[in-house]
Amino acid sequence: MNAIAPAELIAELEAAARDCTPERGIRMLRCTTELYLKAAARLSPSHVDVFDGILMRLMERMEARALVELSAALANVTPAPPATVGRLARHENPTVAAPVLLKSPALTNSDLVEISSRRSQQHLVAIASRSSLDEAVTDAVLRYAGKDASRAVVKNPAARFTAQGYAALLATAERDDNVAESLGSRPDLPEEMLHSLLSRASETVRARLSKATSPQVRERIQAALASGPSQAAAGAKKATSNDYAEAKAAVVVLNKGGKLSDSSVNRFAMRREYPNVIAALTLLSGADLEVIAQLMEEESGTGLIIACRGSRLNWQTTQAILNNRRVPPPSQPQLDQLRDVFELLYVSAAQYTIRFEPPVNAAAKSGSNSKTIAAAGGQR
Repeated sequence: MNAIAPAELIAELEAAARDCTPERGIRMLRCTTELYLKAAARLSPSHVDVFDGILMRLMERMEARALVELSAALANVTPAPPATVGRLARHENPTVAAPVLLKSPALTNSDLVEISSRRSQQHLVAIASRSSLDEAVTDAVLRYAGKDASRAVVKNPAARFTAQGYAALLATAERDDNVAESLGSRPDLPEEMLHSLLSRASETVRARLSKATSPQVRERIQAALASGPSQAAAGAKKATSNDYAEAKAAVVVLNKGGKLSDSSVNRFAMRREYPNVIAALTLLSGADLEVIAQLMEEESGTGLIIACRGSRLNWQTTQAILNNRRVPPPSQPQLDQLRDVFELLYVSAAQYTIRFEPPVNAAAKSGSNSKTIAAAGGQR
C-alpha cells in the first residue's frame, strides 16, 4: 500500500468516473470495494482515508441498486470508511441506508440520533433493530417512531431505555397490543411500569403475557397480576381523580383567557393528555365528565364525534382525538365515514344530544352511523 499517492490517484479516478459509462462506473466501484474488503484489516488510518475518498467520488454518479450493494458490503467491515458509511446511512432511499444503519459499527450514537430526526420510518426500523442501542438512541427513535419502529425497538433485547422512553412505550402500548405484549415481556421493565401496563392492557394481552415462554417473565407477570387489583388499581383510580381535578382547573383558566380553542385541544390530543382532552370536551360541550370519559373509550368513535361537534371543534382536531386514544385508531375508511357523519351534524343538535341524550355506546349497540346521526337530532 506504500505506493499509493492519494491526491494523484483520486484525481485520476475522478477523471475516469466523469468520462466512463454507468456500467464501467459500477465495475470500478465493485473493484474498489473488493480491494478494500480484502485489505481492510491491514490498512493504516491514512490508507482508509484514501479509500474513503475514492469511494465517495465513485458514489456520486451511482444509481440506488449499486449503492445498495455497496452498503451491504460495508455493513460489517472494520475499520469502515467513515465518510462513505455516513453518506450511505443518510441516503434518502431506505433500501440503501438500511444495511449500514442496521449493522455498521462505524456509526456513532450522534450519527444515529441525527438520522432518526431526519429520515423515514424505514430508516428508524433499521436503527431500532441494531445489535446495540443505548438510551440516547432509543429516546431519539421513540420521539419520531410510528407503529413499525415502535414495535421494532421494544422487541429488541439489546435496546436500553430511559424512564422517558419507557413512558413513551407505555403510552403506545395503550393503543397497540403488539407493543404492550413486547413491553410486558421485557425483563428490564421497572415493576411500577409493569403494574401500570397490566392495569391498562386488554384481556388478550394479559392472557398472552401470563403464558410467556420465558419462566422468569411468566412468574413476574403472574405475580404482578395477583397483586395488581388491590394496590395498583386503587392507586390508578386515585391518580385519575386527581388528574381530572387538575385538568378541569387548567382548562377553565384557558377558557377564561380565550385560549381554549382547536389548537389547544389538538395539542392535548397529540400529547395524549387524556384528562385534559376529557376536561376540555366537558367544558366546551356542556356534557357530564363521565359521559365524555366513556365516549373516549368507545372504539367506533361515533359518539365521540357528536361531543366534538357539540364542542364546535373542527374535523382536524376531532381526527387528532380519534387517533390518539387508548383504543385502536380508526382505519382510513372508518375515518372517512366518521368525517361524513361529522359534517352532517348540526352544532345545536349535537349540543342537545350530548347534554341530554348522550350517545354512550350507541354506535356499538346499533352498529349504524345513521342511527347515531338520528340520535343527534337530524342531519344537514
